[in-house]
Amino acid sequence: MEFTFLLKKLITMFIMPLSIGMILLLIGVVLIFKHKYVKAKVFLSLSFVWLFFISYPPLANVLLYSLENNYPALKTAPKEVQYIYVLGNGHHTDDTQPITSQVNEVSSVRLNEAIRLYRQLGEKPTIIVSGYSGLYDPSSGAVMQERLALSLGVPKEKLHLEPLAKDTQEEAQAAKKYIGNAPFILVTSASHMKRAMRFFNYEELTPIPAPTNHLAQIKHPHYFTLFDQDALHKTHILWYELVGLLWQKIKGIS
Repeated sequence: MEFTFLLKKLITMFIMPLSIGMILLLIGVVLIFKHKYVKAKVFLSLSFVWLFFISYPPLANVLLYSLENNYPALKTAPKEVQYIYVLGNGHHTDDTQPITSQVNEVSSVRLNEAIRLYRQLGEKPTIIVSGYSGLYDPSSGAVMQERLALSLGVPKEKLHLEPLAKDTQEEAQAAKKYIGNAPFILVTSASHMKRAMRFFNYEELTPIPAPTNHLAQIKHPHYFTLFDQDALHKTHILWYELVGLLWQKIKGIS
């Protein structure tokens, strides 16, 4: 199981946008040392053009915006909902740091959105937090999310943990066992919501999407900003989700 996980991570790493650009660049450099200058110029030019486009803010924002807005924000929680499911993202255990530093930014935003909806509903629903420990961390993502939720005033009896789920598909399977057919609010990043909804609908569940952590900004294009790290990060997220959506279709999940 761990070998399969590492293999998936390795394959994913090499098909990400920055990796593709660096591979093109590396091929160009190798061709220079082999004195194949025409081919080297082609690959070096391709790498430059590729790196320019994947780090260009207007392009990254427009493309990510189209993905993030498949589902509208859930500004008002529907009444009578008994469960709010928060999908995990990442953490690290370090007792010298506050819990707000140990849970990564994406997970913190997701949990805060869940708590906002929880407060709207009179603090009646159960908040489900999920995520496993990873390969080396002693604590599961679910436990870390629980610690953060407790520090933000959510009672322990209002929290349910799914500490064994390794990915979104396993989170959906865990939801089916715990929630059944009852409608529930599903909280995850806006960029991830389309893929998440496919997994949960595939399990014949009744999720109510509550996207959060929107990153794309199209009101201020920043046309003259080049090779931007933030844009590169957005392109990476977009590419990762598109690869995930394609893999779902190959597996027959749509």
